[in-house]
Amino acid sequence: MNVARKYTFIWKCVEQFSKYKVKNIVKLPKRYVNKNCGSFPKPFAPLVPVIRENPYNTNYAPFLYVLSLGLVLCDSLLRGKEKRFFQAVKYGNLSEVSLLINDKVNVNIRHPLGWTPLMLAAVNDRFGVVNLLLKAGADPNLQEEFINVGRTANEKRIHPVEVLMTREDEFSSELNSKATYLGFTALHYAALIDNFDIVRALVEHGANPCLKNDIGHAPILYAKEGPVKKYLEDQSAKYVEIEKQRDLEERRRFPLEKRLKQFIVGQEGAIRTVASTVRRKENGWTDDNHPLVFLFLGSSGIGKTELAKQLAAYIHKNKPEGFIRLDMSEYQEKHEVAKLIGAPPGYVGHDDGGQLTKQLRACTNAVVLFDEVDKAHPDVLTVLLQLFDEGRLTDGQGKTIECKEAIFIMTSNLASDEIAQYGLHLRKEIDRQRKELLDNKSDLVLSDDIQVTRKFKDGVVKPILKRHFKRDEFLGRINEIIYFLPFSRNELMELVGRELKLWAERAQQKHKIILEWDRSVESALADGYDVHYGARSIKYEVERRVVNQIALAHERGCLNKGCTVNVSVLWKENSDSPEFKLKVKKKGVKDWVEIDHFNSPLKNVSNLL
Repeated sequence: MNVARKYTFIWKCVEQFSKYKVKNIVKLPKRYVNKNCGSFPKPFAPLVPVIRENPYNTNYAPFLYVLSLGLVLCDSLLRGKEKRFFQAVKYGNLSEVSLLINDKVNVNIRHPLGWTPLMLAAVNDRFGVVNLLLKAGADPNLQEEFINVGRTANEKRIHPVEVLMTREDEFSSELNSKATYLGFTALHYAALIDNFDIVRALVEHGANPCLKNDIGHAPILYAKEGPVKKYLEDQSAKYVEIEKQRDLEERRRFPLEKRLKQFIVGQEGAIRTVASTVRRKENGWTDDNHPLVFLFLGSSGIGKTELAKQLAAYIHKNKPEGFIRLDMSEYQEKHEVAKLIGAPPGYVGHDDGGQLTKQLRACTNAVVLFDEVDKAHPDVLTVLLQLFDEGRLTDGQGKTIECKEAIFIMTSNLASDEIAQYGLHLRKEIDRQRKELLDNKSDLVLSDDIQVTRKFKDGVVKPILKRHFKRDEFLGRINEIIYFLPFSRNELMELVGRELKLWAERAQQKHKIILEWDRSVESALADGYDVHYGARSIKYEVERRVVNQIALAHERGCLNKGCTVNVSVLWKENSDSPEFKLKVKKKGVKDWVEIDHFNSPLKNVSNLL
C-alpha cells in the first residue's frame, strides 16, 4: 500500500466511522486529500499543514499506516457486535441473541441495506427469536428501507452484485431480487412465508395489520389462502374498528371546529358549515355514491385556501399526498383538459398520466382543491361534472379511478365584491346594535358571528354563478356553498397580533433580538385592512410600517444581539396616518434610546456603542 492509498484510506475511514462501515478504497487525486484534510483528528493537528503540503512524502508512511489500522480496529470492534447479532438472528441462535440483548444491543438497529432484526427473524421463520425480540422492545411497525437490488445499489453507490450477494447471504435467498420491498414490515414478511405463529405473535405485540408498504399493499395481500389470511382478515377488521372508536373519542374531546379555529381567524359560519358536513361523512350520514363538493366564495386572502389545507391535514394526519391543489388558471384553454386527465393514446405525454388522475390514484380519498375554478375552460368543467356526479374519473389511458371518498373544494372570486359589501353592511348593523345596548346599559352581548340570509344567496349570488357557469347541473352537484365574509375589528386585531408574534419569533431566531409592541400598535395596524385583499393587506401593512423600520435600523448598526426593540405609535395633529416609533434597549442597560429615521440616523448613538 503506497502513501497515497494509505492517506485516502484514513480519510475514508474517518468519513465512514460514524456510519459503522468502511468501503473499498481507491486511489484518489491530490485535490481530494487537500479537501478532506481539514477534519483531521485533533491529536495530530500539528501534522496537518505538513501533510497537506506533502501528501505523498514517504516519511509519514509509518504514522499513516498505524493510524489507519487503529481506525479499522475501532470500526471492526463496533461492527462486530452488530454483525454477530444479525447472524444470530438469521440462524436462530437464541442464546447468542439473548446474550447480545443483555449486552445492550439495539434491537431496532438497521442493517446498512435497510432491514431490521425483527424482519430478518420473520423472513427466516425464527419464531423463538421473534418472541425474544418483541419482548425486548422491538418495534413491529418499522418499515423496510431496502427497495430492490438495482435501486438500492444505485442509492447506496454499491455494485449491484455486491448488494445481491449481501441480500441473499445476510437476509434471505428465497425472495425475488427484482421485486420491490420498500415499506415492508415484519408482518409483511411473516405473511409472505405463511407462518401463523409469527403472524399472531407480531399482531399481539402491536403490529398494524392495515399498514401498507410503498406500493399500497397490506400484509394480507401477501398471504396464501388458509389460516394466516383468515386471521389477518379478522385482525384487520378489528383494527379498523378500534381505530374508528379511537378517532371518534378524539373528535368528541377535540371537535373539528376547535381544530380549524387554531389556524383560521374568524369565518365562524364557514368553519361551522364545513365541520358539520364532514362530521356527517365521518359518521356515515352521507350518500356513499357521491363525493362531498364545496364551493368557497369570498374575497382574496380571507381564508378559503387555508381552510382547505387544514381540513386535509385533519383528515389525513398531515400526510402530503392527502392534499391535492390545482390552480385552475392553468386550464383556460380547451386542449389543457389533457393536462388534467392525461393525453389520449398516440399523443405526447400519454404515458405520464394527468396531473389530477395521477395524484388521485395515489390517494383516492384526498382533499382536492380546485383554486379559482371560475377561470377554467368549460370543457374542464365538464370533466369536473362527471367527477362530482359519479365519484370516478377515467384517465387518458382508459383506467378508471374510484374516488367517492374524496372531498372536492372549489374556490372562486365570483360575487366577491357583493359578498364583501354585504358583510360590511352586516358588521355595521351589529356595531350599531351593540352601541344601542351600551347606551341602554344592557347586559346582553352580541356576537361577531353573522349569518348570510337566504334572500341574499338566491337574489344576488346565485344569478352571478348561473351567469358565469351557464349550467344548472354543475351548480346542482355542489353540496354546500360557503361564504367567507370580511373580518370584524376584533378579528383584525387578532390577525395583527399573530403577524407581529411571527416577526418576533423570526427576530429572536435569526438575530437574537427581542421585539415588543404596545396594544395601540395592533389597533393602528388594523386600520390598514383592505377588504379586497383580506389578511394579505394586514401582512403587507405590518411589513411596510414596522418591519421596514426595524430592518433599516439593523442595517445602520443600531440593533445588536440581545437588544430589545419596542414599537409604539405616535399620533400627530392634522394627520390621518399614525407614525410608528422604535426604541432600543441594549442588553444589560436600563435606558431606552429612540431611533428616528427621519431627522437623524440615531439619537444618543453613543449610548448603544
